[in-house]
Amino acid sequence: MEADQIALGYERLTQKFVTWAQAEPNIRAAIVIGSRARTDHPADEWADLDIIVFTTDVERYIASTDWVENVGVHWLSFVERTPGGGWERRVLFDGGLDVDFALNPATDLTHLATGVIPPDAADVIRRGGRVLVDKDDLLAQLDTLDLQAPPYQPPAESEFLNLVHDFWYHTVWTMKHLRRGEVWWAKSCCDMYMKERLRRMLEWHARAVQGTDHDTWMRGRFLEEWADPRAVAQLPEVFAYYDRQDIARALQATMTLFRWLAVETARRWGYDYPAAGEQAATAVVETLLAGMDESPDG
Repeated sequence: MEADQIALGYERLTQKFVTWAQAEPNIRAAIVIGSRARTDHPADEWADLDIIVFTTDVERYIASTDWVENVGVHWLSFVERTPGGGWERRVLFDGGLDVDFALNPATDLTHLATGVIPPDAADVIRRGGRVLVDKDDLLAQLDTLDLQAPPYQPPAESEFLNLVHDFWYHTVWTMKHLRRGEVWWAKSCCDMYMKERLRRMLEWHARAVQGTDHDTWMRGRFLEEWADPRAVAQLPEVFAYYDRQDIARALQATMTLFRWLAVETARRWGYDYPAAGEQAATAVVETLLAGMDESPDG
């Protein structure tokens, strides 16, 4: 579908949802968030639709999909936890239109209306929100709240050091499992667990270098725009194929990238850096790499 047809398709789904929700007593409020409600990085043809729903019966909408037919014909639907620990039902509608319904207790509306909003939620809402349903006039009060981002606070030195130690510990862990022949396990650590630590260091580095008001979005959104261009240029090298030698190569590239990011960040913030520990872990990795190269199956 063309971009305008996709936008029209989402608008039709939205209107059908509103019609249904207004007639459903236990749906108390709903608000669109994300790219289809913001002006900075607005929706394009690839964007989904994110709706936060406040209901007195969360379990009903988690346990069944019968209500989804009131919104549109769907192909697939499943539930998963949100980053905040709640639930969302994700639906792929006819035409490939994907909608995330984040399901929240109606009691949360009181917290929202009084400004008691988790930082992640506040970050999303202040970037843009479009109220769809507000039966108790509580979402309307969001306009009166100061949802500006609080001044950024760098992580404490102890938090910084914990992440650095965590990262270098897992370089050895990954290499040991790779030598054992556990390719899936080693790749999962290298390309998932360690990359999440790398992503956090990319954020900290960007803030340390560009200033505390530098916008790093959340969970890697638009990383290619806000991260250090030198780091972005190296990212293609830090992910691996499902292959022992390539995982070893990607691990080394990840170590190289993380090292200079962490060292620069520590220097900017005046934090300690565990150089001796890093060097010891690196030496073990290099020894295990050499042994893998020399082994018959390496």
